[in-house]
Amino acid sequence: MTSPERTPLQWTENALQRAVDAAGIAIWSWDLSSDNFNMDERGFRLWGVPLNESLTFEHLSEKIHPKDRDRVRAAFLATRAVVGAYEIDFRTMVGDKVCWISARGRGSDDDIEDGFMTGVFLDVTGRKQAEESSELVAGEMSHRVKNLLSVASALARMTSRNSSSIEDMTKQLTQRLSALGRAHDLVRPLPRHQGETALLGDIFTVLLTPYDDQGAFAGRIRIAVPRMGVGEQATEGLALIVHELATNSLKYGALSSDEGVLDVSGRAVDDKLQITWTEQGGPMVKMPITEEGYGSSLVRLTAEGDLGGSVSYDWPEGGVVVTLEIDSKLLAS
Repeated sequence: MTSPERTPLQWTENALQRAVDAAGIAIWSWDLSSDNFNMDERGFRLWGVPLNESLTFEHLSEKIHPKDRDRVRAAFLATRAVVGAYEIDFRTMVGDKVCWISARGRGSDDDIEDGFMTGVFLDVTGRKQAEESSELVAGEMSHRVKNLLSVASALARMTSRNSSSIEDMTKQLTQRLSALGRAHDLVRPLPRHQGETALLGDIFTVLLTPYDDQGAFAGRIRIAVPRMGVGEQATEGLALIVHELATNSLKYGALSSDEGVLDVSGRAVDDKLQITWTEQGGPMVKMPITEEGYGSSLVRLTAEGDLGGSVSYDWPEGGVVVTLEIDSKLLAS
């Protein structure tokens, strides 16, 4: 809104130039008959062209990204007969750098009759990068949700077949999904878009912390594993395995006793990561004589399928020893 004392007609050229500079706008004009293309100083910088170089639209369009070039040329040629506003976004190549430019203008009958077009260029690189990042995040979230729903559905089916009652199924399923959730919270982006990872030690610490305060003394769960990154899929698999082993230990093993101790250690062996789960101080251990139960089956299938490895059990009287081998390549997946 303008006041009677200062109308647009009284705005000076310098005032308008300051406003254009503040907006980051580059002004251009195009002579349709000769194809000569003129820009202000900001336009030359934006396109990476030497200042005051004689330009044509055809010459300038060579700096447009190859995937956008034909589309932009067609759009500019079409606007030669357009009355009203027009706008098109496209990429340019300045050396090895890709920039996004938005070309905007408004055609009039006078412009078309005189054979000139005028408009502005805006550097919208930051906005486009933000949009691309948002799309990547949305795609990744969709991927994660689908994966988690698939895992949850599989767990629900398997738990329902091995539960004695609805209450038992609800309890088991809730615990397993909670373990997945805690592990899922650990997955975080790596620098320079290298993917996502959780630290191996963090996974064991977060999943086993709830069991560490149920004995006669603190620190009865000891974790000593290599500092290694673990990808989303492997994190989910490890979470299920750790939950099953910890649940069994709490029911029947070292964690069921106030004096029980659990040691989790790890080391790299060739192309495998070897995790050793050692329980001591619990009830006397005997090798199971019944067929593999649901929990043991889940551990084995997860170790072999998701982690590309294996799981084995030893049954010394002092406590069970579980050896888990994981394919190092799949660990980061």
